[in-house]
Amino acid sequence: MSSTLDFARNLIRQPSVTPDDAGCQDLIADALQSAGFKAEFLTYGEVRNVWLRRGQVDPLLVFAGHTDVVPTGPIGQWHYPPFSATVQDGILHGRGAADMKGSLAAMVTACQQFVVNHPNHRGSIALLITSDEEGPANNGTVKVVEMLCDREEIIDWCIVGEPTSREQTGDVIKNGRRGSLGGKLTIHGVQGHVAYPHLADNPIHRAANIVTRLDAQTWDEGNEFFPPTTFQVSNLNSGTGASNVIPAQATLDFNLRYSPESSVESIKERVNALCQQVWTDYEIDWSKPNLPFQTQSGELVDAVSAAIYTVTGLTTELSTEGGTSDGRFIAPTGAQVIELGPVNRTIHQINEQVAVADLDKLAGIYQKILENLLL
Repeated sequence: MSSTLDFARNLIRQPSVTPDDAGCQDLIADALQSAGFKAEFLTYGEVRNVWLRRGQVDPLLVFAGHTDVVPTGPIGQWHYPPFSATVQDGILHGRGAADMKGSLAAMVTACQQFVVNHPNHRGSIALLITSDEEGPANNGTVKVVEMLCDREEIIDWCIVGEPTSREQTGDVIKNGRRGSLGGKLTIHGVQGHVAYPHLADNPIHRAANIVTRLDAQTWDEGNEFFPPTTFQVSNLNSGTGASNVIPAQATLDFNLRYSPESSVESIKERVNALCQQVWTDYEIDWSKPNLPFQTQSGELVDAVSAAIYTVTGLTTELSTEGGTSDGRFIAPTGAQVIELGPVNRTIHQINEQVAVADLDKLAGIYQKILENLLL
């Protein structure tokens, strides 16, 4: 059994459902102590984070990741218990195998081996690990980055271990992400009997008309780096529980993943204008937006692309598709940020899994990135 697989199994066995770290960060800190990494545990609210750093000189290369995982769902539907870290036919099964305890294990073993091979490397290496990525993300990476900025610890390059690969490890890396803007729309109607609709006003019908208009919009065309902005409804709630009552109110949660061709202000204006075409008695509670970011071709993109080609023979694809990541908190500091991890086909699903061979391959890529940037 490889050291990367062994460590990944140890991490998966810890039931770290967000925001519980369940001891994973202690395992990581202990594993890196002998390699000269100093651990600084940082707790904000109920969220535990750790900043592990080796060296105090520039440039600084950071590996970022999260120990928290999403809930398992119905355990009876799993082929193997979700926290058993079962290996069968070359596949590691378990919650977090792909998202992202496999990446964390690869980061740890890559750093260990790099330090053994090159104890006098230039620059510094750090790991920024949180247990608040799958949840609200209010007390995780964003808080640690604020602390680092206050201390003037400057991150030059950052590798986020999110599962970016499509078919083979390394075939896709993320060099940016669209922004995210969510809102809760509350529509007020008039409650009444379903047999007398003229004496009431159905907010569900109003909501349906509004959603139809929002869904039909072409928000923008994207650009050569980012796909177009998209709109989706995630929750819809209304009703009194009785089948013969028109409710007085309907609420729905929606989200737009937006390209830099749109702005937060322009989206809000268009959403309000479309709502007002249908109904004026409503309000929207907007969430704090996550801004889009992009790392242009340069030192980090070149180093990562070269490492992937050396280890796998693949010419990687740069992509900005998908959801948000903690890279959105690191990029505004001026750091170059890339996301690279295993195949994402089963993330958040029942029977999440990762190929054992991909873990060693990923560790090899991470180690080669260290060599490309710090030698």
